[in-house]
Amino acid sequence: MRVREMLTYLATALPRFTSPASRLIALQCALRADTHGRVRLPPGLLRSMRLRGRAEVWEELVHGYWLRPPDLRSTPVKVQLLDATVRDQAPGRAARRQAAHWALRPEPLELRGAAPEAVRLVALALAAHMSPDAAYAIDVDVLARLCGHSFHQTAELLDRLVVTHTLASWHHDRDTGEVSWQLVHPGSRSNPGLWTL
Repeated sequence: MRVREMLTYLATALPRFTSPASRLIALQCALRADTHGRVRLPPGLLRSMRLRGRAEVWEELVHGYWLRPPDLRSTPVKVQLLDATVRDQAPGRAARRQAAHWALRPEPLELRGAAPEAVRLVALALAAHMSPDAAYAIDVDVLARLCGHSFHQTAELLDRLVVTHTLASWHHDRDTGEVSWQLVHPGSRSNPGLWTL
């Protein structure tokens, strides 16, 4: 899946402790970029991500030499990516845009309500690693690297996904180093208003 590959790439291309908000915006930019590394982000997209006007998110990516400083007052926000690898992506732009849209609401782990960026990034990483024919599991070090957290921070975020009934449960197998998780049955999800952190 395109999102999975891009999350993996960004985990190596961005500084290790890039914030979850910056990782989420970098993912959207990378998936929406044209062959020249240009992206146009409509204000509605940034608003829906709760990132409109958050200059610190962009400054992290500028300081990591990943993009040029955008004019956040322009509509749409125009971004120029400096990362050459993003320009040579396959599949085509239409498939990447579809992946960018899915990354905003990753089924079946779509979060309801105003979840913090760190929680949204963990849910996205889990959803990108789900497969219909396999158990839901990912190496704990890979998950921590994709999200830019330590394992302890990631474990806390997984607990939040359980508390809000996005996941039924999760388990870290110390022998294999894998984190596995169980999904909540669709009819048993709780009120999305639980995101009052």
